[in-house]
Amino acid sequence: MLRHFEMECIPIQRVIRSAPVTVLLVEANVDVARMAEKALLSAGEGAIKVECLTNLAQAFERLALGDIEVVLAAECLPDCAAPKVLERLRMVAPEALVLPLTDVDTQSDSTGSDGLESGISVLDMNWLPGALLYVTRRKTTEAAWQAADEALFAEQERARVTCGSIADAVLITDIQGKVAFLNKVAQELTGWPGATALGKPLLSVFKITDRETGEIAKNPAIYAMTENIAVAPSTNSMLCRYDGTEVGIEDSAAPLHDRYGAVTGAVIVFRDISQSLVMTRKMAWLASHDSLTGLASRMLFEERFRQVASLANRQGKQAALLFVDLDNFKQTNDLFGHRVGDHVLQAVARTLLRGVRDTDTVCRYGGDEFVILLADVSDLAAAELAANKLLSLFARALQVDEHRVKVSMSIGISMYPNDGREMQALIERADIAMYQAKASGKNACGIEGAIRPANVL
Repeated sequence: MLRHFEMECIPIQRVIRSAPVTVLLVEANVDVARMAEKALLSAGEGAIKVECLTNLAQAFERLALGDIEVVLAAECLPDCAAPKVLERLRMVAPEALVLPLTDVDTQSDSTGSDGLESGISVLDMNWLPGALLYVTRRKTTEAAWQAADEALFAEQERARVTCGSIADAVLITDIQGKVAFLNKVAQELTGWPGATALGKPLLSVFKITDRETGEIAKNPAIYAMTENIAVAPSTNSMLCRYDGTEVGIEDSAAPLHDRYGAVTGAVIVFRDISQSLVMTRKMAWLASHDSLTGLASRMLFEERFRQVASLANRQGKQAALLFVDLDNFKQTNDLFGHRVGDHVLQAVARTLLRGVRDTDTVCRYGGDEFVILLADVSDLAAAELAANKLLSLFARALQVDEHRVKVSMSIGISMYPNDGREMQALIERADIAMYQAKASGKNACGIEGAIRPANVL
């Protein structure tokens, strides 16, 4: 931004040009004109450029071309009498410095008390060239400074409008770490009114914590100023708003410099990502859970199996895998319809969760099949006890919508690590045991080669 201004605002020394001051001398008396021109040119070679004309009409034509800075004119010309000469010249050239020029013979007859109003004598012009140079150069300097000021204002206005129109929040701090600017979005997001926030410590207005740990996070603006580097966007921040509420944000920062490269502050750009975080969490949950029942997905089940197997290996313990298949679920769908069938699966999922520990994992494996991972099981008997407990939970019919639905299931059991160390091997062993239980009459549990009828606890 500053560099852009420096490029747009060419150095003032260039604007204050070294070109000569252009003077239009309007005098019908050739001798007077020659004396005045000589006096003006005494300022030095190239300092003043003089053009001489003899009447007002010629002066008007020349002034129409522009670039005349000073007009020295006789108060009375062949085509215009005093005092109209100076008035008309000033009307035609309002930007030029118009001064009266008086012959020495007529000056003594003038009634004015002010030298300028009485006219400048051609015999007393030794001071005029320097005065003209000073006045015109000062006028040029003031114009240059005004142009620079207008360019700076335009640049600041562009920056203000830009910051105010973008969708992101923008906060600027000075080198002392005090808030110097907040755009409207930043005020709304932080909850701090602009008038209240200005001059306040940055760490009060932009207070952030780590979203995972809850600890105070490193402020990106402070880091940007200290290290003099741009800070990449981070999505791990929680912004503590004016009213104490928190909102998830993405923030980045960059240092601000003066024209000499010294750090003068920093700008923080941040945005509300709370909706994105909600969506991210929702998508993560959907990726790891069954959309119908809310149970663990296969992906999450595999991750839990690796954790349980690793713990069992370190502690020399066992784990059990139960393969559950609902009995006659097709008839339930045919009788009540698929909508009720889905609600039955949801009721079964809730019931299975009630029958296991928090450390155990229930997964909908597919259709009306479920797999259950029992962590830290002492032996096969303990696994059978857990399976029978699940069967007993379905001894009574489930109330699903306006229907009472009788549900039974067949369960197969496999043990880690005795029946295998890979999850798929355990599932296959448990699946075989489940089909054996189903073939024996259903509503039973068993291991491969051994069937245990349901034992209602």
